[in-house]
Amino acid sequence: MSSVTARIKQIKQPRGGYIKPSQFTVREIQDGNILSEEENISASTIGMAVDYLTRYMMGSEPIEAFAISLQGAKLAGAEKKAQKYLKEIKGLDENSIIYVCKLVGFDVWYRNPMAAMMSAGTEDINPDSDTIRNIRIMVERSMNFWEEYGPITKDGFTFEPNGYTKIVDAGDGDYLTADTLWDFKVSKSKLTSKHTLQLLMYWIMGQHSGKSEFKGITKLGIFNPRLNQVFTLEMKNVPQEVIQTVESEVICY
Repeated sequence: MSSVTARIKQIKQPRGGYIKPSQFTVREIQDGNILSEEENISASTIGMAVDYLTRYMMGSEPIEAFAISLQGAKLAGAEKKAQKYLKEIKGLDENSIIYVCKLVGFDVWYRNPMAAMMSAGTEDINPDSDTIRNIRIMVERSMNFWEEYGPITKDGFTFEPNGYTKIVDAGDGDYLTADTLWDFKVSKSKLTSKHTLQLLMYWIMGQHSGKSEFKGITKLGIFNPRLNQVFTLEMKNVPQEVIQTVESEVICY
């Protein structure tokens, strides 16, 4: 039994990937901002901070925007500490961003409890001024992105009741709009075949799930606020045999 991302690590894809990154259309957005090359906290923490803070800034209730972090804190036995952090989050000011980074440090207890046992405590997550500025810029880019590509129809999605299998029994996606399944990446690297397979698996699992919100999804999309790039692909351009292979050999329906 595996999550979507864990299953992808187990799979040897064909040369170039089931979906080649080059198949995606790329659009670069210019905003005049240049991010600092130096950051003093992990890329995964920054990615979660940008994602959840964007949701909060766009109107999600705090307990919804930071739901996974709060669940992780509960598993860690640190609910009071997490609530203290949550109360400090007001917007894109320096103090708020510091406490967002601390709060998302609890995510690992929900996503990977074994790793959480060896991870640093959330009190040790202290982004410096360059890191805080980068996070602020990436959240602002994300909000601008949604002004153009939204509205969001689903913020965080899973694949019950029929999308999971005995092989892939966990995994959750980022966003749906009327016709596109979106994933946020805050990586410095270019699009990879692991990223594209993740999106394809989400789309297939959505079609199998039985949920109505996936029926009109005809495109896959990735937004990377670090690179300020948008990647999109029409599902009609994905060969049916590729979809069937991933269904049977990767997800194992």
